[in-house]
Amino acid sequence: MLKLSLITLGFVALSVLFLCVKMLLKPGSKFGSTHIGGSKAMRDRGIHCVQSMDAFDRQEKPHARERI
Repeated sequence: MLKLSLITLGFVALSVLFLCVKMLLKPGSKFGSTHIGGSKAMRDRGIHCVQSMDAFDRQEKPHARERI
């Protein structure tokens, strides 16, 4: 059981290392944006972050109808 746990921990540590290799080796690098708006493909489709859409919808629009 201990051997399996150590092997699993080793695989997890190796995976994290591989995910961070660019950040560790290249100075000044950082993770990319994880927001939907950070993806060019989503922007091309007109899909935006829900927070951005909410802020846009809350802006006062002079030609909008009033909701009853």
